[in-house]
Amino acid sequence: MTTLIASSIFAFSCFLFYISGELVVKSLIKIAKFLGWKEFALSFIIMSIVASFPNLFVGIFSAINHIPELAFGDIVGGNVVDLTLSVALASLFAKKGIPAKSRTVHTTLFFTIIAAILPLLLIQDSVLSRADGIILIFFFFLYVFWLFSKKERFTKICDGTENNVKNFKASFASVFKIIWAIILFVIASQGIVYSAKYFADTFHWPILLIGLFIVGLGNCLPEVFFAISAAKKQNTWLVLGDLMGAVVMPATLVLGTVALLSPIKIADMTSLAVARIFMFLSVFFFFLFIRNDDRITKKEAVFLLFIYIFFIISEVFI
Repeated sequence: MTTLIASSIFAFSCFLFYISGELVVKSLIKIAKFLGWKEFALSFIIMSIVASFPNLFVGIFSAINHIPELAFGDIVGGNVVDLTLSVALASLFAKKGIPAKSRTVHTTLFFTIIAAILPLLLIQDSVLSRADGIILIFFFFLYVFWLFSKKERFTKICDGTENNVKNFKASFASVFKIIWAIILFVIASQGIVYSAKYFADTFHWPILLIGLFIVGLGNCLPEVFFAISAAKKQNTWLVLGDLMGAVVMPATLVLGTVALLSPIKIADMTSLAVARIFMFLSVFFFFLFIRNDDRITKKEAVFLLFIYIFFIISEVFI
């Protein structure tokens, strides 16, 4: 395999992730609206699932190929992207920034912050063990239990529900589209893992760094484009559900599953040092901006964008 072929495989695999993500988003929206899931919960659940597919399959295949640290880097790097680049771009495209007044959003914010930093705390001993995996999975189901514990989180009807979902037949057809998208996710995941392994072997890059810097960004394409699309259409209530869902499930359920399959060992923690710093910075300012005035403004979006730019520069030159 040449570098050109490996790069082409990686780029095509990212493209497949994007196409599959779009297909799943549209299909899940039809199904969720037909079932009566609404507003923040709808966007959170949809993007939790969509964002988790690339991470899950990359994680499974990386574990099979005995490089589970790729999955860890993928998810941590992806979380930095979601909390900075994704929310910044969405806020810049929205007319008045991203509102965050809902009580559900504020409580989910705490779960999101914990989910983002919990893997970094658990791997302090250089190993994310099977016991750590169980802790992560337990935390995910704790959040799901809270989310579904009160009926009113699902009772506010989305605009256009009756017009967009006419019958069960359209919803049923969406199930087959999701199955087809999952097949594409599997194919793309194998391409991502094999090309990442090639880059690591050829250029002597730490596999963790490839996950943080390259795979993490590639796997975030579905939620990035979904957030921008929702903001441009002024469906700003979808954006935070999108991005929080894209953080919580991969960082807990997916990473916990990978750890159960193959404990993640980080031989050189210096590769994680920069990402850890920027992860905490991203979490802190994301939390601060939402709690400050119940909105992420365009000025705050620019600040988050610069955090991501400095993250890239630091990973390349440090």
